Amino acid sequence: MQVNLDTRSVVTELDPDGMLNLVEDFPQQCLKALEIAERVTFKSLDRAPSLVVVAGMGGSAAGGDFMRALFDEHAAIPLIVNRDYDLPSFVGVGDMVFCSSYSGNTEETLSAYMAAKKKGAKVIAVTSGGKLKELAEADGFPVVIVPSGQPPRTALGYMLIPLIVACQKLRLIHDQDIRGVVELLEVAKKDWTVEAKGNEAKKLAIRLKGTVPILYGLGSWQGSIANRWRCQFNENAKMMAFVNVYPELNHNEILGWNDVANQGVAKFSGIVLEGGSESEKMKDRAAVTERLVGRQCEFEHVQARGDTLLGKMLSLAYLGDFVSIYLARLNGVDPETIESINKLKEALEQIS
Repeated sequence: MQVNLDTRSVVTELDPDGMLNLVEDFPQQCLKALEIAERVTFKSLDRAPSLVVVAGMGGSAAGGDFMRALFDEHAAIPLIVNRDYDLPSFVGVGDMVFCSSYSGNTEETLSAYMAAKKKGAKVIAVTSGGKLKELAEADGFPVVIVPSGQPPRTALGYMLIPLIVACQKLRLIHDQDIRGVVELLEVAKKDWTVEAKGNEAKKLAIRLKGTVPILYGLGSWQGSIANRWRCQFNENAKMMAFVNVYPELNHNEILGWNDVANQGVAKFSGIVLEGGSESEKMKDRAAVTERLVGRQCEFEHVQARGDTLLGKMLSLAYLGDFVSIYLARLNGVDPETIESINKLKEALEQIS
């Protein structure tokens, strides 16, 4: 039976924890995060670090992927995202390490925190509390404390905006028009919320229902947003999705399509995420690839909004959040529950 995505009571029928509301609140979350971070004092650096690291996992690390793109465009030093217990050997004295854990109790991030402290790195913690807050305050490191009480995957604003503000204050990147981006997101929300007519997010969800989504980024940062879409599809809609990025996929994955019809998958659906200013060479790659893939997978192109890199990234990510919530309803699942992750954590606690 077709689910009526035009009726809010139907869309939220399997959403007792208000995930749709949390998605709709994202623009104001970004604004609140900006106000929180602006009140935090970040001591001026004695010397510029040679490297910036964002250490985190899952939704708490998502802000790091956005930061890496901003550094690639604006900064004089590199930024890496570290999703592990330890830090790379080249992280050393004076380097900047952001430890990002929404709960404050992520074991991998706590381990990375201790590694950063041992290496003599400068640490800034972003968290809602927990052990990370306790350790960082005791060690005299700056702590940005954000509101608690929601799934980390819905807290992108809280985990990203403080990183931007801190890097601006430390003069590691140029100032970003965060308030302007909030205005952009408010407009986008009106276009993608339940009551909106001609809703792009609903159309994409309906198209993806019952298929395996293939998410391609038309460039590096676009690939990071595609990965954010994948994570939201996994966690909210409880469905598998696959990600790759141009031009890399033209050197390997394009051959995977050759005999895909014999792999037992009923249907693939492709989404190509664009920023809007890609080179003609990159556009040609996508066009030729899609011709070669042919009937195996039909691709649809989705373009970001806004004029700045931050605006483009957040608007494109925001669209994926809405799509994942609508997909959850079409799939008949509660978008909030993460039963398998919780069981994994319980099993690991018993082992350790």
